[in-house]
Amino acid sequence: DVLVVEDILDTGLSVNFVMNYLRERRPSSLRLCALVDKRSRRIVPVRADYTGFKLEKGFVVGYGIDYGERYRNLPDIHRMAVDGEGAE
Repeated sequence: DVLVVEDILDTGLSVNFVMNYLRERRPSSLRLCALVDKRSRRIVPVRADYTGFKLEKGFVVGYGIDYGERYRNLPDIHRMAVDGEGAE
């Protein structure tokens, strides 16, 4: 049984490669868990079995995720504003 854990599921290119690689080894089960799912940016069809939350626009920072080498040390996840929209 294999559970792949991804921080941000974005274009799907990398995780699609990993999932196909693991699938070829025929595990008993294969599941994908993503903290953030950015479906609007998906290039290849990949679907997470477990998702923390969906993000339509913007970027997330904090809890180890950075933007331009900044904000990584924030103790929570925050959505950054893009093109003048409000941040959370």
